[in-house]
Amino acid sequence: MTRAQRGDREAFDALVELYTPQVYNLALRVTGSREEAEDCVQDAFVRAFCALRSFRGEAAFSTWLYRVALNAATDAARKRSRNPVTATDLARDDSDESPPDLDRLAGSAPADPHGPDAALVVKQRRHIVLKAIGRLPEHQRAVVILYDLQGLSYEEIARILKTRVGTVKSRLNRARLALRDLLAADLELLRG
Repeated sequence: MTRAQRGDREAFDALVELYTPQVYNLALRVTGSREEAEDCVQDAFVRAFCALRSFRGEAAFSTWLYRVALNAATDAARKRSRNPVTATDLARDDSDESPPDLDRLAGSAPADPHGPDAALVVKQRRHIVLKAIGRLPEHQRAVVILYDLQGLSYEEIARILKTRVGTVKSRLNRARLALRDLLAADLELLRG
């Protein structure tokens, strides 16, 4: 980080390589679009490079970078306000790389985890949960994405969102209550 701040392009390139997957995942969850997420990754790293000298080390570099990336993704989502991200866009992630906490949010495992339909049920549940997350208000969606999907701590999220830990916990609690209501009917269909 120090070398990158002094203008060492190779050091910055190493940071880009290290953090690109996390930044992309965050941008994908916020924008709901693979193409926009790729653009946001580039935008976030350009912003980070331009602001590198202002990084004072008061927080971890990753925390600072998540804030930059969240701003880039949120800006992109707002620019799309005429064509807002739909819940279906957010749920369009068909990869098997979904975080395990996504499965936890979706509820219990299939009745027969080795049955022929188990993988399909898991994929359907992930789709339903991502769709519900996409329907949350922006401030709740950000907390769920950062905590449950990115695996950040309350303290890290508070620094990223520039708020207090208590506010993060409150937003996360409200988001989970809202998710429970949003998911109730859809997940019941999968159980039945």
